[in-house]
Amino acid sequence: MKFLTVLTILFLHVHIVNANTEDMEHIRTNYAKAVSDKKLCKAMIEELRTKTGNPVHLAYLGALKVVWARHIINPIAKFSTFNKGKKDIENAVKEAHNNVEIRFIRLSVQKNCPSFLGYNAHIAQDKQFIRDNENKITSARLKKMIAEL
Repeated sequence: MKFLTVLTILFLHVHIVNANTEDMEHIRTNYAKAVSDKKLCKAMIEELRTKTGNPVHLAYLGALKVVWARHIINPIAKFSTFNKGKKDIENAVKEAHNNVEIRFIRLSVQKNCPSFLGYNAHIAQDKQFIRDNENKITSARLKKMIAEL
């Protein structure tokens, strides 16, 4: 009986890990595409709003809000959406400041947003952190995204 219980727990653990890995690869793949695809961007924001408690999801949600701001015409709504996204990213960094993926997300946003918005203070710091910790990255997709930045 104990063997069956242990086997069941092991199976569930492997299934959960695989599901999380697939989920993250889905998010990573669509992150870059969302810049030019308004519908995808909106869908990813809605999807990530349902995922709570994970700082990486929060960082992607923030980054996608920043991307969404590019799709908005009204300047006040655009700036408000940008600030909400920036706040999500910074909260994710606070929650998991040693997470390479979160630092990559912040770097990608800071490198690509207009300088007049003033969201560029951590570019050098995040680049160095990613360089120092790139050996911890296991996702081939994430490694490629970092290399392309």
